[in-house]
Amino acid sequence: MKPTVLITGASRGIGLATAKLFAAKGHPTVLNYNRSREPALETTREINASGGIALAVKADVSQPDEVAAMFREVKEQLGGVDILVNNAAVARQSLFTDVSYDEWKNTFAVNVDGMFLCCQEALPHMLQRHSGSIINLSSMWGQVGASCEVLYSAAKSAVIGLTKALAQEVGPSGIRVNCVAPGVIDTEMNAHLSADDLRELAESTPLMRLGSPEEVAKTVYFLASDDASFITGQVLCPNGGFVT
Repeated sequence: MKPTVLITGASRGIGLATAKLFAAKGHPTVLNYNRSREPALETTREINASGGIALAVKADVSQPDEVAAMFREVKEQLGGVDILVNNAAVARQSLFTDVSYDEWKNTFAVNVDGMFLCCQEALPHMLQRHSGSIINLSSMWGQVGASCEVLYSAAKSAVIGLTKALAQEVGPSGIRVNCVAPGVIDTEMNAHLSADDLRELAESTPLMRLGSPEEVAKTVYFLASDDASFITGQVLCPNGGFVT
């Protein structure tokens, strides 16, 4: 059986596309969701009906007890997580002077604390097996920053720092840790942008278009695969050339 993968925030966008790709490649696939229950369950039913193995598990990744319960359920049903994709995230667009402390804390709770909690739960199994792969989703804004997105940029920058440091720490144990920093992707997270804003972003991208969730999913899959067996501590950037 191929390695089991857990994808957080897998009910839509990049997470959902990633779950579908891993399942199509024959991996037992765990789709984590928090509020968007039905898309995760529907995808799970489709995968299982087609002969694959999939499990949908609800958990707010910012809550330690819920994360621990999710990993227990996965261990009981599938034997543990071999590949962890930390994708769950929230984004806010506002002037920094208008940001409340609660908004700041919530952004880091989901985007960074959730990653910390999931990595801590996943690592004992990986350390025992002396193998494993963790892929963390950042953003090009975590590399260069974005006006009116200080919270998101700061949190996604922290993801890159966590990735690089953890890769150094667990590399001797055969575990790889990498990061994917997408550009502007056509997902619900960007649905608040106007058609003019999206057009301007596409025109600012050297490839002259937005990226798709499926293109990011392929980058994630590559990093988890044996084709990337000598890659760790790196940031891959499917951004169409927006940031170089």
